[in-house]
Amino acid sequence: GKWHQGVNCESFSDHCHHPLNHGFDYFYGMPFTLLNNCQENKPPELDVALQAKLWLYSQIITLAVLTLTAGKLTGLISIPWKIIACFTLAGSLFFISWYSSYGFVQYWNCILMRNHDVTEQPMRLERTASLMLKEAVSFIKRNRHGPFLLFVSFLHVHTPLFTTAKFLGKSHHGLYGDNVEEMDWMVGKILDSLDKEGLKNHTFTYFASDHGGHLEAQDGSAQLGGWNGIYKGGKGMGGWEGGIRVPGVFRWPGVLPAGTVIDEPTSLMDIYPTVVHLAGGILPQDRVIDGRNLVPLLQGRAQKSEHEFLFHYCGSYLHAVRWHQKDSGAIWKAHYVTPVFHPPGGGACYGKGVCPCFGEGVTHHDPPLLFDLSRDPSEAKPLSADTEPLFDTVIRKIGRATEEHRRTLTPVPEQLSLYNVVWKPWLQPCCGTFPFCWCDKEGDSA
Repeated sequence: GKWHQGVNCESFSDHCHHPLNHGFDYFYGMPFTLLNNCQENKPPELDVALQAKLWLYSQIITLAVLTLTAGKLTGLISIPWKIIACFTLAGSLFFISWYSSYGFVQYWNCILMRNHDVTEQPMRLERTASLMLKEAVSFIKRNRHGPFLLFVSFLHVHTPLFTTAKFLGKSHHGLYGDNVEEMDWMVGKILDSLDKEGLKNHTFTYFASDHGGHLEAQDGSAQLGGWNGIYKGGKGMGGWEGGIRVPGVFRWPGVLPAGTVIDEPTSLMDIYPTVVHLAGGILPQDRVIDGRNLVPLLQGRAQKSEHEFLFHYCGSYLHAVRWHQKDSGAIWKAHYVTPVFHPPGGGACYGKGVCPCFGEGVTHHDPPLLFDLSRDPSEAKPLSADTEPLFDTVIRKIGRATEEHRRTLTPVPEQLSLYNVVWKPWLQPCCGTFPFCWCDKEGDSA
């Protein structure tokens, strides 16, 4: 499925960020992320505001060159042809430099890989779901006689909401609902393959989402990014519950009790220590491991989550901290930073596509906004020293935990700097001879 962690560092073939260089033995999927650009007849999604500015600058340069040329030809302007030629060359280089990045996103970004080989460039979305499902089922069949870890990261319920004809109009919730229906069907097929291979009672299965609904994803009045119920905020908001509170669904017949509902705060970081435990491994002892083994909680041997504090980031910026007070059962959350909603009170950043993590698009709170999620899960009523007797005590406790947490962090190079995220032709995965990168090696197996 979707990797979205990058591929190369220094050359088009070093594969430093590739899954096979990070512990996986096999990879099939999309190394980047799904964008509107991946689908025909969709408005571009990548850096739309920046593209508009670059188009404007290109038009201004073109107009200036045409004006100088007309003035020179009519004798109204005395300017050497060399200067006009330099303007023309500079303008052409400027246009080529940015249009080569943004004008061919479908070819540069929307690709499928099998291990290190590009198999589709650009990918054909109408058959991607069937290809992903086929790979997952095939992997289970190949590895049915030994232990395996299968990680499937669906492209579904991510815009563009491409849904195959079989599921169009099937739900009562528009294209988003149709997309959910198709993903649900794919999950069912994967579980069916486990059952067929006799692995149902021997396989730990965990289904979850990486974030809440993308509220800003809309097409007119149609909501394309889901809905977060009573929870405030959504995707891209590192603090509000709507951005980070997602359900987890587990299955392991005979080991985990069926029909159990656990209302305890856990984290997707818990996957790692849980898998290490199930595989009989030992966690590294030379670093702080933020995750916790979920098995005791899932089996009912533990009644409380091992997480006392959870730290919620937006990018590399700490926005909120959650304290699970074990003795009282209260779940406090302090917001140090919150996004500025647009329009005000709108619950999302509809004018920006996604809320920013820093700068003028956020508000810093001192003292922080404090909520007791056990009483106010929708974070509607911030507490204060006047309304909550424990306010100062809770803020101090969370503050000390935050300081201790920061001491465990090791500085690393910034991977999301402008230089690192801008398109570089020498790093581009290509199934042909660059820049002629197009192929379809999946046609026979689709």
